[in-house]
Amino acid sequence: MDKSKFKHLFSNLCCSVCRHDFDENAIFVKREEKNLLVLQIVCPECGKGFGLALLGTGSLSIKDVEDEPLEFQPCPMPISYDEVLDAHHFIDKLEKDWNKYIPDELKNL
Repeated sequence: MDKSKFKHLFSNLCCSVCRHDFDENAIFVKREEKNLLVLQIVCPECGKGFGLALLGTGSLSIKDVEDEPLEFQPCPMPISYDEVLDAHHFIDKLEKDWNKYIPDELKNL
C-alpha cells in the first residue's frame, strides 16, 4: 500500500496528547484486505499510537488538497478520567449477555 495516498488525509491532524502534527511517516499499514484497511498512526513526537480502520476502501479516493481546500476543526481535547469512568460504569451496567449483539464474524478478531 502506498502510504503517500494518505498523506493529505492526516496532514492537518494532530496528536491528542502532545498536539504534534502527523505526517506520512506516522502511518503504518497493519492489515490490508479487500475493502478493509487497518492503519496505525504513531505520533512522531511522543510515540502515542492510534488505531484506525477504514472500511469500504475498494472505492477509496482522496481529493487533492490543492484542488479544493479542506477545513479542519482544532484537535479535540484528550479523553478525561471522568469520561473513562463514565464508560466503565456504562459497560458495567450492560446485561451479562451483551455480546449477543456482536455479529459472529466479528467476535474472533
